[in-house]
Amino acid sequence: MKIRHKVLNSERIVVLGFTALILLGAVLLWLPISSKNGTSFIDALFTATSSSCVTGLVVKDTASHFNLFGKTVILIMIQIGGMGVITMTTLVAMLIGKHLGISERNTIKNSISANHIGGIVGLTGFIVRTAAVIEALGAVALFFVFLPDYGVVDSIEYGIFHSVSGFCNAGFDIVAGKAPFSSLCGYVDNPLLNITIMFLIIVGGIGFLTWEDIKTNKFSFRKYRLQTKIILTTTLILVIIPALFFYFFEFSKMAVSSRILASFFQSVTLRTAGFNTVSFENISDSGKLMMIFLMLIGGAPGSTAGGMKITTVAVLYASVVSVFKRRDNAEIYKRRLPENVIKNAAAIFILYLFLFFLGAAIISRADNLPVFDCMFETASAIGTVGLTLGITPALSSVSKGVLIALMFLGRVGGLTFVFATVADSKYSENRYPKENVTVG
Repeated sequence: MKIRHKVLNSERIVVLGFTALILLGAVLLWLPISSKNGTSFIDALFTATSSSCVTGLVVKDTASHFNLFGKTVILIMIQIGGMGVITMTTLVAMLIGKHLGISERNTIKNSISANHIGGIVGLTGFIVRTAAVIEALGAVALFFVFLPDYGVVDSIEYGIFHSVSGFCNAGFDIVAGKAPFSSLCGYVDNPLLNITIMFLIIVGGIGFLTWEDIKTNKFSFRKYRLQTKIILTTTLILVIIPALFFYFFEFSKMAVSSRILASFFQSVTLRTAGFNTVSFENISDSGKLMMIFLMLIGGAPGSTAGGMKITTVAVLYASVVSVFKRRDNAEIYKRRLPENVIKNAAAIFILYLFLFFLGAAIISRADNLPVFDCMFETASAIGTVGLTLGITPALSSVSKGVLIALMFLGRVGGLTFVFATVADSKYSENRYPKENVTVG
């Protein structure tokens, strides 16, 4: 029993859980009953990965290609993938009255990035209930958005689907009666849709532990945990500054009201939802570079969002500031950051950049495409965003395989995958002598 627990640690359980979800979803989407004209297995696998990893990149237009059964399968995978396989499994265990042991509770703790296992089952219940309420409110608001154009039945379906997709930061859409792959471009000037989707994306992306901190301490920022302070502050910065950039440099030809909505919507959706309300054809290269930067950052740990995480960027920023100021320790909000946190942040940053550039290079060579377009695609995949410059549907099987791998790694987490796949290391008390190395 001891050996088995060592083999199936929490990281491996998370990786295996997502793998099983993706494979099951791929088989279901491959079946003739899921689509109108059939789906190849590589496209079914791509769609299942994108759904389970809440990315939103698609090789088949979801609205026109898949029927009700296929869309339902996609929606279920988005919900499970967004909330986390372990969280949803825990919910089932709670519903059937199964007792959870220490190892199961530890796995739950790691999957939602909690600090301790005490009260973890109650926290999971709070997360599920809160998510259900938020998604229900979003579905009601979006129902009224779609009602004038699609009638009651379709508006109910569209409201539920887009609320779940928005909250889970997935970016899948099923709005009919528009050009394929155009997402929500027909609603750029609709305040209710823009505000609702942005609210869902932000709430889903700030993390489950942030919800719990806000619930416990209400709106007393001073009492929040350091992680909550970092997440809320960085999120605010990463919404406002890019929005100002888009407003003044990218959407200057739009009417003021539409310009404001479009600027804030793109700023929010780029981390890591994948909806878009404007075409990217006229976006400048500097604007696309800003988009790549935001997609790689992503949302908060223990959330429905992907990416290298805003806490990673904040920790690295604090570390850089400490070097510039010749301080021995990195500090945020008058708290010293442990050395292992900085090391983990640096490892994640380097890993994501390496995979991002490597994936772009492979796709560029495989399909003879401009490197910059491929970089946009790989940033979108590993950041689990789902935005594209239009090259996704025409990619070769090799390139689709690269994106599948990046979407998977982006959702389960780079370090989680490494810890799940490498052999368990044995700690040694022996230490090598120190020697200084000059850098910079």
